[in-house]
Amino acid sequence: MIVNNLSLCYHNKLILAPMVRVGTLPMRLLALDYGADIVYCEELIDIKMLQCKRVVNEVLSTVDFVAPDDRVVFRTCEREQSRVVFQMGTSDAERALAVARLIENDVAGIDVNMGCPKEYSTKILSTLVKGTCRPVTCKIRILPSLEDTLSLVKRIERTGIAAIAVHGRKREERPQHPVSCEVIKAIAETLSIPVIANGGSHDHIQQYLDIEDFRQATAASSVMVARAAMWNPSIFLKEGLRPLEEVMQTYIRYAVQYDNHYTNTKYCLCQMLREQLESPQGRLLHAAQSSQEICEAFGLGAFYEETTRELDARRAELLTRTPEEAREPAQDDSGVIKMAVKFDRRVYPRQITPKMCLLEWCRREKLAQPVYETVQRPVDRLFCSVVTVAEQKYQSTLWDKSKKLAEQAAAIVCLRSLGLPEGRLGEESPSLHKRKREAPHQDPGGKAQEPALPGELCKKPFVALGSGKESPLEGW
Repeated sequence: MIVNNLSLCYHNKLILAPMVRVGTLPMRLLALDYGADIVYCEELIDIKMLQCKRVVNEVLSTVDFVAPDDRVVFRTCEREQSRVVFQMGTSDAERALAVARLIENDVAGIDVNMGCPKEYSTKILSTLVKGTCRPVTCKIRILPSLEDTLSLVKRIERTGIAAIAVHGRKREERPQHPVSCEVIKAIAETLSIPVIANGGSHDHIQQYLDIEDFRQATAASSVMVARAAMWNPSIFLKEGLRPLEEVMQTYIRYAVQYDNHYTNTKYCLCQMLREQLESPQGRLLHAAQSSQEICEAFGLGAFYEETTRELDARRAELLTRTPEEAREPAQDDSGVIKMAVKFDRRVYPRQITPKMCLLEWCRREKLAQPVYETVQRPVDRLFCSVVTVAEQKYQSTLWDKSKKLAEQAAAIVCLRSLGLPEGRLGEESPSLHKRKREAPHQDPGGKAQEPALPGELCKKPFVALGSGKESPLEGW
């Protein structure tokens, strides 16, 4: 048997399961706080990861794997490095190995989500075991028959993996179906490698002591907890569950400190609130459109302001230590109208943005549509955008953390310079609302038209400085 020479111990461990949209850095760190021994990231697809660039984020003290559109696909930090397992979705051995080599120095282990395994699955595992320096594991569901399941896990064990996680349900079964503890137990009694039992949240695991009961019922080496941890990550705490309000506030603090996207933060909090979503706090969370608004909904407004100031101070310090040529992109500033403005989503109606108002005005005036040129500052990965309207350029002097925000700020500068309404609450453009009340896909003559795609509104590409690569601008 082939055995990987570096091991992450999978015996007698409490493990946070890989969960889509849940297993991001704030949740993983919170689970570690409460006693989890190993944490899995959400499943990430090999093709998506291979498009990423590894970036050391000095402001956040993280390592980021960043997609061409500048979206952070995977973020990790030193604190979890010895305990985080990267789970990938893959159907190709060579792609899987390329991903493993991309991330192996920043994680403790590599896992393949095999779900319902195919013939090529064992080849992928064998390739990874031979080609990476990290322990390799996989996660499966059971097959329709016990005989087929045991035959499969024996083949998997022969690839040399370090452990196998077994979700004790068949492919078509949902959480309301009972988990098959007997099948997991049969697997554990058959294999010599650690078996990690998964699938007990609905029937078995409501508190910490239940985790050990589930382990004994399945004879597994370790237990992987999914939904019970999503509902309250303090499930891993020996002393018992902590109050949900306390857990959510701690989660939010991590989310702000590590610049988690507010939509992901909001999603995870909604999973924790569950039946309390209709409470006053739940309604505030539902209405939140930024990390700041989420913090305010949970009484953490001052924390958000303080943390934002600290991060801004780190960025400023980095700029002072950065060679002049790398601080800000070289731009032709001649003739550019500038203002120090930022886009605040809270002061605009949900369906209206400055970019939309500017585009509408250009159409009415029979001008060419606005063209946005966006650059990224390498040292802190902030963005600045210049919009050109009627051969005049407009720019905000304040840098933003996304292309979308930077473009909205540039549009605000243009609109204010021209004395035009920008769509703020109380000053929305009447003509823009008129267009929205009409069917957007009908022209005045009743002929159906295809709506403009967001990407068609920005003809020039976003440029990631120093990368030499281009990617299309995001839309509104």
